[in-house]
Amino acid sequence: MKRASLTFAAAAGLAASLHAQPDLVARARAIHQRIITLDTHNDIDPRNFTSDCNYTMRLTTQVNLPKMKEGGLDVSFFIAYVGQGELTPAGYDNAYRQAVAKFDAVHRLTEQLAPNEIALALTPGDVTRIATSGRKVAVIGIENGYPIGTDIKRVKEFYDRGGRYMSLAHNGHNQLADSHTGEAAGEWKWGGLSPLGREAIQEMNRLGMMVDVSHPSKASMLQAIGLSKAPVIASHSSVRKLANQSRNMDDEQLMAMKTNGGVVQINAVSEFIKKPPERTAAAGGGGAGRGAGRGAQAPAAYRCPVETSPPPAPAPNPDRATVKDYVDHIDYAVKLIGIDHVGIASDFDGGGGVDGFNSAADAVNVTIELVRRGYTEEQIAKIWSGNLLRVWSEVEKVAAAMK
Repeated sequence: MKRASLTFAAAAGLAASLHAQPDLVARARAIHQRIITLDTHNDIDPRNFTSDCNYTMRLTTQVNLPKMKEGGLDVSFFIAYVGQGELTPAGYDNAYRQAVAKFDAVHRLTEQLAPNEIALALTPGDVTRIATSGRKVAVIGIENGYPIGTDIKRVKEFYDRGGRYMSLAHNGHNQLADSHTGEAAGEWKWGGLSPLGREAIQEMNRLGMMVDVSHPSKASMLQAIGLSKAPVIASHSSVRKLANQSRNMDDEQLMAMKTNGGVVQINAVSEFIKKPPERTAAAGGGGAGRGAGRGAQAPAAYRCPVETSPPPAPAPNPDRATVKDYVDHIDYAVKLIGIDHVGIASDFDGGGGVDGFNSAADAVNVTIELVRRGYTEEQIAKIWSGNLLRVWSEVEKVAAAMK
């Protein structure tokens, strides 16, 4: 489906054993070029979406257009993320302004800065149409429902601005739901969803916005599945059996996602893939750290993070996960809940990245590892985009029926 050819640079980080299998690598590259590759979680900083500094440039960000082209990544869900703040009118207003700035940034990129290179998708059909045209695809996801405040009408406003999935909570309980972060001390605000949170899920179903269960608590997640009339997604969650972090899903949660018909997009944050032995299970958020997409608003002077030379190779770190470790989580989830319920999310520019899959330029390495493990082209197409697009289509069908 893609017209742009891939470079060979993206495979440079793979283990030497793969270089001894040129036929396998060539076959994986051909598959990667034919399918639609989709990543459901890339954070952004609006300061990198201006006329002087934007994603047409090769920035130090893990995601930008040159790196998407190099790694053959077709679709990026750019995230309107807002960190959790005070549950006050002033807190809600500040969060709302931050969210709108990120919506506006994506529209600016796709409508003014690079409309011939990337376009905004509002439907699954848009994704296929734009990718087939040779352009890259932007979709907007909302991480943390906090910016809607106490006004349920803002759910529709965010949908009208292009938001196509939303998680009710992030790190810290809010007005809509409990967060996974309550697990460390066993302290909860609502025991799951709040009344307003339940109303928000019903409104998302009505509009055709996917319900994201990646950051809310286990109780919130299970309640959301029980309440939602449509399948839900976990936009960036990994497997708890393989890394005991409160951000990861245990087997009960994974099975609930299967029963619901949803999809779990495996998260490429290193400590959620391979837990360092000295860390605690209460590790944090949408990413292990705050990447370029997450930074708080800096003082007036902002230096555009243009990548002037290839970044130095990171020092060896035995605790850092690799692309093989990442695909271990995909394998586990596929074996437990089936090939139709697993997808890919990097959490790039929000703390994501493992050795061999550390930017959009490395996306092909995931396909190479999947081929190495015996996945077929049909299966790889489902994991990279087919499953997420199926769920999105089903969410739209439920919304149409409700209307």
